[in-house]
Amino acid sequence: MSDSIIMDLDPQSSAKSTFKPTRSKLSRRGPKFELKMKVQILSRKFVKPATPTPPHLRSLKVSSIDQLQPPIHAAFILYYLANGDENGDHRSKRLEKSLSEILTLYYPVAGRYIRDKQMIDCNDEGVEFLEAQVSGQLAQLIQGEKLEELNHLLPRPIQSTSTPVALVQVNMFECGGLAMVLLISHNIADGIAATSFLNAWAKACRAEGINGVVQPRFDLASYFPPRENVPAMQPMKFGVPIITRRFVFNGAAISSLKQIAKGGDSDSESLSKHQPSRVVVVTAFLWKVLIAVSKARRGNLRPSILFHSLNLRGRTALPISDDSFGNLYMVANARFGGDSDSKVELHELVGSLQSSIRDALDDCMKPQNGDDLVSMVTNSMRNLQEELQSGEIDIYKFTSWCRFPLFEVDFGWGKPIWVSNQPKVVEMVSLTDTKDGDGIEAWVGLDEKNMSLFQNHPEVKAFTSKF
Repeated sequence: MSDSIIMDLDPQSSAKSTFKPTRSKLSRRGPKFELKMKVQILSRKFVKPATPTPPHLRSLKVSSIDQLQPPIHAAFILYYLANGDENGDHRSKRLEKSLSEILTLYYPVAGRYIRDKQMIDCNDEGVEFLEAQVSGQLAQLIQGEKLEELNHLLPRPIQSTSTPVALVQVNMFECGGLAMVLLISHNIADGIAATSFLNAWAKACRAEGINGVVQPRFDLASYFPPRENVPAMQPMKFGVPIITRRFVFNGAAISSLKQIAKGGDSDSESLSKHQPSRVVVVTAFLWKVLIAVSKARRGNLRPSILFHSLNLRGRTALPISDDSFGNLYMVANARFGGDSDSKVELHELVGSLQSSIRDALDDCMKPQNGDDLVSMVTNSMRNLQEELQSGEIDIYKFTSWCRFPLFEVDFGWGKPIWVSNQPKVVEMVSLTDTKDGDGIEAWVGLDEKNMSLFQNHPEVKAFTSKF
């Protein structure tokens, strides 16, 4: 998040099958569906906490890391098959009731963000809750190539002091399938926090109550107090129209890429001691292709920086609970020199990524107080902003939801069959798990010319399947 933004760093066990990179095997296309989707809003209301928030909890200071976040809402879309025991309307009513109940624990989500006062007004004005009827079949949407169709499923917040912190839209399909959308302000939650909220809500819906739901902690401002005159990061500027396409790496393809990443300097200390995770090797592969795309467009290799975000929960010297709700991440970067006579090698990019992650996490263990840590976080985000504005070097921004337990969000009618965010309006790459947990789905947002070069790159065709 800026879609939320946290890298999976844990090594992944090798895939069960053996992968041979051949275009015919992985580039098969299923039947193409042309979906002309119509979405009709059936109802719109505000869902408030089931019990009023006590007066002493009505004002929540945001942390200085929260202050840095751009004024955007991040989208989490979860897709569910039809449930023979319940129609869409009944499921929507259960979602509404359990949302009201879980908001008694997550009461800031029902409030309003007041930037000038560095606070959430926990006024119980509520989460905007929309029900919608969608023409067509859920399978058509999921198998469709044009991810821009997903924008029709999203509510449209207008940023102001009265904008809800969160919005929910329950989209009911003719087949009985359901796509549930959560939009949540980046000023109050990163991807880990939003996922925790979704799982707590789902547990309340299954159990018909909040007994047993872990209570979140709203204490990050005690470690990182808000500061005066802190400018938020600005959303990346819109330029030319961006096309978003998804490319799926199955477990076998990722295992093969890990083997390739051992080549060349396979005896290097970095690779021998630090087996790359799924996310690292897929990120390095995509970076390699993006460097090739830039060279094809410009006629020469250019230096580049890849920015990626790191979850800091459990990775600092501060006694911060894993249940703390808010933003707790930093932005790390890896660099490619772009020497004119150099050959771009996967193992070198993997090593650069691993070093950047290792160095950033080592640095995060050094600060013994919140001020020093937040200064490090602030500098990491400002470095990204400055590089984006300079235009002197190629910038690639990656976000990852891998290892987020989004496929565990079960409201009582089964786990989602797919999880997604929304199509990009700027050039960036988002990574999510495939449902089996072995693969990675990459959403790549590029302009039309870059996308044409990217999706036709022979290595992309060899190692991915494309919807």
